[in-house]
Formats: sequence, structure tokens, C-alpha cells
Amino acid sequence: MSDPVRSAQSVGSVGAVHPARAVHPARALWWLFEPVYAVTFLQPESRAAFEALGLDGSWRGYFAARSAPLGAVGVLGAPPVTAAFFSFAPAMVERALPAVWTHASPGQALAARTEGSAAVLARLLSEVPSEQVESAATALERAAARADCAGRVLAAANAALPRPADAYGRLWQAATVLREHRGEGHVAALVAAGLDGCEAPVLHCATGASRQVLQPLRGWTDGEWDAAGARLVERGWLTAGGTVTELGRIRHQALEDATDLAAARPWEGLPDGELDRLTAALRPIAAICRAQMPIDPLAMPPVRP
Repeated sequence: MSDPVRSAQSVGSVGAVHPARAVHPARALWWLFEPVYAVTFLQPESRAAFEALGLDGSWRGYFAARSAPLGAVGVLGAPPVTAAFFSFAPAMVERALPAVWTHASPGQALAARTEGSAAVLARLLSEVPSEQVESAATALERAAARADCAGRVLAAANAALPRPADAYGRLWQAATVLREHRGEGHVAALVAAGLDGCEAPVLHCATGASRQVLQPLRGWTDGEWDAAGARLVERGWLTAGGTVTELGRIRHQALEDATDLAAARPWEGLPDGELDRLTAALRPIAAICRAQMPIDPLAMPPVRP
């Protein structure tokens, strides 16, 4: 098996380079496919597709669409989805599940998310040559097929879905498999470090994300958020003022390194030039999608076309 940390030449062509360390290819590629996935939930085509099923309100559509690949597990109620989504407050998940399934079945929610996401990307990428969209979709599908989904329930469920008919739907589905694959590896790293679902976003905000953006998106109350911060202070990860300590930086970097390592397999052992060809096809697409995201909860860097 090849070294998951590729050469500086490959890394430099895919992503940025930190003054002290090269960006891992798995992270650089995540910066490109995450906007393709995330932008669709924030656009009118997706909202319309969910509202046609009676799933009005962005969060009911989101929780239905993202949990729908789990099928009957989501119908059982909020606890399995709360566990899978990790950083969302249980009360927020409970407001949507299982009530959403009185309006639509998981199959209907899946059809709506495919229709909506493909329509969003078709509009946003209308100026991108169709062959470039096809190339990016095919390359991401190949990467998704290389992902080992053992221990990753959401990634495995999405990987098992039928292949969409058009390039825009295929592009979105492949991006979804890869981001759920990475996300579940990240959750495993957080759990191994002893962090819970509220402590994780509190730490994320201490290292660069915005509490004003992330806290309401995850549904945690001020009391829950402040209690999580107090636990991190007690562990020595944060100061009493909420800034990250040196120990916290070390622990946080270890979490990010573990996440990159767990997400590396789809990008290992590629033929010469394939990573750069994928990047060349995907970067302009990612830049368009990133520019259309009104919020950036993950504090991801901008994408240069």
C-alpha cells in the first residue's frame, strides 16, 4: 500500500501548503467535493422538491434526505440518527424525526434529494462544459468505489444506492459518499479522543469556526454549549476565556491527522497524474459551488477557480 501522505509535488498541485506542513491530499480533495455536496441543501430547487412532499422548512428536508439511505432505521425515530449525525443536538433531531416519515417515505425522500440536487448543480454549473462535469463525476465515482466503508454506516448506505442517470446527479451522489466516508472517520476520531457531540463543535469554534454560525445550525442551547466548553477547560484544552490552549492545539491537530488518515484510502495508489486530472476538473466546479454557499459552518478555506 502506498504512503497515504503523497509527495509535496502532488500535494502542492491539489491544495494549499501550510508554512510548517503540507496539506494531506485527503483534506485538499475534501475542500473540493464538500461544497458540491453542501451547496444543494441551501438552494430553491432542493427546498421545492422537499416541500412537494410536505417537508416544509429546511431542517425537515435535511434530516429526511440525509437519513433516508438508512431506510427503516430512520423510521424508528431520532436515536439512531442522533448517533449517526453526532454533532447535532438530540432535541434538534427529535423535532424532525420520526415525524417527517408521516409525510414521505425514505424512498420518496431519496427521490426528492436526487431530483433537487441534480437540478441545483445543473443550474449552478450551466456555464461549465458538460464533458468537464462528466469527467469530474466519473473521477469522483472511481474514488468513491475505492472507499472502504467498513464501520461507516452512512457511507455504506449511500454507496449502495442506485446510480443516478445524469452527470449532475452522479456528481452529487459520489461527493455524498466521499463526504460521509470522511465524516464518519472524523466522528470515530472524536469519540476516540473522548469528545461528545457538543464538545466537538465547541472545540471547532475555538480553532477557527464561528459560534454564531455553527451553534444554531447544530441546535445546542447556550447552557449546553457553555457546559461543553467548561468540560474542555477542565481537561486543559481551552482557557477560561474559551481560547484554545497549546494542549488543545496538539489534541486538535491529532484529531485532524487521524481524520485525514482514515479518509486516505480512496486517494491512495492512483496512477500518475490521475489526482491532478481530478483536481483540474473539480476545482472550477467546487469554486462555483463554494461561492453560492451563504454560510460556511465548517470554516473551510475558499476555493480558487
